[in-house]
Amino acid sequence: MIEKIKNLFLGKSKPLVEMLISIEKIEKRMALLRNGRLEEFQLERAREINISGSIFKGRVKNIEPGLKAMFVDIGLEKNAFLHYWDALPAALEEIETIERSRSGLLLEQRKKITADDIPALYPPGSEVVIQVTKGPIGTKGPRVTTNISLPGRYVVLSPFSDQFGISRRIQDPAERKRLRKILEKINVPQGMGIIIRTAGEGQKARFLLRDVAYLLELWRDIEEAIKQKPAPSLVHHEGDLVHKAVRDFLTDEVDRIVVDDQEAFEKLKTQISGISKRSLKKARLYTEQIPLFEKFGVEKQIEEAFSREVQLRSGAHLVIDETEALVAIDVNTGKSRAGKEDGSDSILPTNLEAAEEIARQLRLRNIGGLIILDFIDMRSKKDQNAVYQKLKECLARDKAKTHVLPISPLGLIEMTRQRTEESVARTIFMPCPHCRGRGAIKTPETLSLEVQRAISRVARQNPDIHEFRVVVSPVLLDRLRRVDEDSLIELERRHSIRLAFRPDPALHPEIYKIMDATNDTELKV
Repeated sequence: MIEKIKNLFLGKSKPLVEMLISIEKIEKRMALLRNGRLEEFQLERAREINISGSIFKGRVKNIEPGLKAMFVDIGLEKNAFLHYWDALPAALEEIETIERSRSGLLLEQRKKITADDIPALYPPGSEVVIQVTKGPIGTKGPRVTTNISLPGRYVVLSPFSDQFGISRRIQDPAERKRLRKILEKINVPQGMGIIIRTAGEGQKARFLLRDVAYLLELWRDIEEAIKQKPAPSLVHHEGDLVHKAVRDFLTDEVDRIVVDDQEAFEKLKTQISGISKRSLKKARLYTEQIPLFEKFGVEKQIEEAFSREVQLRSGAHLVIDETEALVAIDVNTGKSRAGKEDGSDSILPTNLEAAEEIARQLRLRNIGGLIILDFIDMRSKKDQNAVYQKLKECLARDKAKTHVLPISPLGLIEMTRQRTEESVARTIFMPCPHCRGRGAIKTPETLSLEVQRAISRVARQNPDIHEFRVVVSPVLLDRLRRVDEDSLIELERRHSIRLAFRPDPALHPEIYKIMDATNDTELKV
């Protein structure tokens, strides 16, 4: 509301914010556009059920004291990983704890549980209720916690923690004071806690209370499922992409929500009416022949956003490489003046633009874990701090938790971003069958040398064979004929053999076959 009043007096026009939801048989996609520019992107595929946030009734399979962790069978292919510290009531970050008076209640003195008590509390074979904090990634199973939390539109309910708090992202002192008063009046069963999310800022008390009532009812249903279902089993699923998109991204600044499927549209309206009947008018059913994402220019933006190189308006570009251990993002000057002798004044604006785009790319690609950022070198500490602050400011809109360190003496920024599931890139792409994920293949020269060594080895191992047929890719054959003919003749003379080469266009560039020409038998290289 304050921002709206500011914009009104300053004459600023409000950006057009649109949420697009495309439903296909095997994939659901959500795009959030700000003045037509892609700001958020999520996808969910039918064959890949996202279990992050889901609650399971599991059974402890084994305990690993060296790892200070246990493995829990939750009914999936891979057992879940439960660290000792995740089995304790976790200290909630990003909130200010609010002390509440509980007059008339005698609170029981409970023994403080430590990590050393966990093996005795959860021996192998025991049942445990856990929530997935990080879905399976690569070869790793899901990461789980016993500290259950149920996120609503404006609040989060903690059934096993009696902490009450307010998101630290709500910074206005007057608003925090108002929300504290609301928290003091909210009644929940003893032992439960409430945290007001960032989306709760400016909301009326009745909306927060309605959210709490919904979550309490949901928890009662989950408790019933926990009692009735055997371990291991799923007792609560977080909801599909449409549900989470509306819950997490439908704010007052969103002008319209467009969905291209009738069934999803009806579910959408039901969910929105439970949040705010006033927002129902924002929902639109898209019925045109042209696909929704194509109509709004999203397909092209997705293609550009997931390239290894991302162009910036200044002429510079980002190079983004995801590895097993970390993600490296390099800011290259490209055609920007920042790389020229007279372009020193352009370095700061280019880095500021790069910081904004990096924050956007992290959200779009859902990149998590350790991230290293290499900006264009800046000598001025003032400029370095400006880029650091710009990055933090742009990351403030991110739903995932981030932690950023200032620019190091080596000119790098180290940061982490909460990872709850595979990045979008790992969902969309697979390792290249040619380079096998290396990003490069061997040169024809290298392969020619490998083939010649292999022929020598096979000839020595098979002295009775005097005629060989070598099957190679057309590119390698061209190199052998044009450049290495003399070496092959010398090879024939040295081993008293004859060589015949045959191209196979279907053959992998790095694969070759050496065969006995008399009976077409492939020989072991």
